[in-house]
Amino acid sequence: MQRLFSTFPNGWPGAGLLLVRLGLGTALICVEVVALLSRGADAITSVETVVVVAGGILLLIGLWTPLAGSLVALAETGQALAANSPAREAVLIHAFLAILSLGLAMLGPGAWSIDARLFGRQRFDLDRTRGGKP
Repeated sequence: MQRLFSTFPNGWPGAGLLLVRLGLGTALICVEVVALLSRGADAITSVETVVVVAGGILLLIGLWTPLAGSLVALAETGQALAANSPAREAVLIHAFLAILSLGLAMLGPGAWSIDARLFGRQRFDLDRTRGGKP
């Protein structure tokens, strides 16, 4: 999994990625829940809603970011293409969320994520004098 990311940036870039993850994950969850409550549930929209909400949660916590971002981008692109709203705001919202999801999948989660803890660079202490053995 580490090969999917060049680095896990910290500092200001890591804080920026954290803010993007928090904003995008929250927006994905809110948009899908509101849309589900307003239009009702059929089989296809329920599956798309579950995929997007689960992906939003994964992006929010920074777990499996490339996979979650790609799946959410695919689902949001499908929703943008299938939107039959006369005001076109739904198309723009879904397209915007798809672009942000794909961009986050390409950039990675940053240092403040579960991915960084699980798959980031590990530091090993090779000093044998501290282990109790001379």
